[in-house]
Amino acid sequence: MSCVSCATLTPGLLDLDEARQRLLAAARPLAASETCPLDAALGRILAAPVHARLAMPGADNSAMDGYALRLVDLDTHPDGLPVIQRIPAGCAPAPLAEGSCARIFTGAPIPPGADCVIPQERCRLDARGRMHVHGEALLGANIRRRGEEYGEGAALLPAGQRLDAPALALLASQGIVEVEVTARLRVALISTGDELVEPGTPLAPGQLYNSNRVMLRALLQPQNCEIVDLGTIADTASALREALSQARDCADVVICTGGVSAGEEDHVRPVLAELGELHFHGVAMKPGKPFAFGHLHRAGGDVPLLGLPGNPVASLVTWQVLGQAFVQACQGRRPRPLQQLPVKAGFSRRAPQGRCELLRVVLDRHEHEPVARLAGGQGSAMLGAACQADGYLMVPGDMPILEGNAYAFLPVAQFAV
Repeated sequence: MSCVSCATLTPGLLDLDEARQRLLAAARPLAASETCPLDAALGRILAAPVHARLAMPGADNSAMDGYALRLVDLDTHPDGLPVIQRIPAGCAPAPLAEGSCARIFTGAPIPPGADCVIPQERCRLDARGRMHVHGEALLGANIRRRGEEYGEGAALLPAGQRLDAPALALLASQGIVEVEVTARLRVALISTGDELVEPGTPLAPGQLYNSNRVMLRALLQPQNCEIVDLGTIADTASALREALSQARDCADVVICTGGVSAGEEDHVRPVLAELGELHFHGVAMKPGKPFAFGHLHRAGGDVPLLGLPGNPVASLVTWQVLGQAFVQACQGRRPRPLQQLPVKAGFSRRAPQGRCELLRVVLDRHEHEPVARLAGGQGSAMLGAACQADGYLMVPGDMPILEGNAYAFLPVAQFAV
């Protein structure tokens, strides 16, 4: 779903969808892999598909606590069935004798000869200890069949799968203790700006604390990247040239913030042109217009560079809708399409000029359906609204927002994985 038609774009800027498609087309997954113990594999990316070593379930077993029996015996023994064995999970049962039943528990193997399980709530034991059934009994009821979920050799997880808790549990259920995963993606971080200082340092006039560095480290860590933090550099072409050369030689992807606009102190584009190639600059989105993408030339393979804007909210938004998907593709993952849901606006606002605007909004759920309301100030340096936002209301360029109309809503929760 395109956020903006070509007719409304500012000339020279890429549509957001096209920018994302170009990035994903340029992503090259890492070829290197390593063996990782299962206990240390959380968040890692499978380098090769995994197939089942065992059928699951490994044997016919009971789906609930109850009594295992032959269905025909209910008709031929109206005086009840004697309970001749007790079968807990992990037990190897004996064959079920004709005209009898077995007390059985959830997950326990079905005794040979039994063809249904009756839930204990529908069973009654008489004074002689014989079991009687209330209601209808069906052949095969409450039995989980061997291989019902998957058989031996079946595909379990594909290459590119991120290993979360359920995936690790699935592997453990197969007795797997180690897996082949892609090597960690090495991402070099560079902050540009003479005005930037690190938190904890006294501010001089005109200086700002570097929030982008902390934010991007926090965004990269859940992606299981190895971060090479090259710190903050001065707003000079020589300093940037040195930093990009260092980053190119030690990382798989380079991310820099700031210096990507068109001012006299913005050196990313000209320096990138010296050291490599600029593929595109400028995306028709607000915030995030100055986003840039290119490659640094290196013997043995070029290194991609993502140039994020210096304003922290613009840096955050461009990472979420553009940068994160690119990094995931470089890890061998299959990035999900942007999740977009129709949500009504609880406010009116003038049209953005030639750019798709991503407004930070909270969802008001007091109505019969969610309504988007502005989370606070929408400036590209205003982090407060970003902290409160449930997502972004995405408004096409040159289209005013009218209260009550529905627009595309991007939940921020989709960027957490």
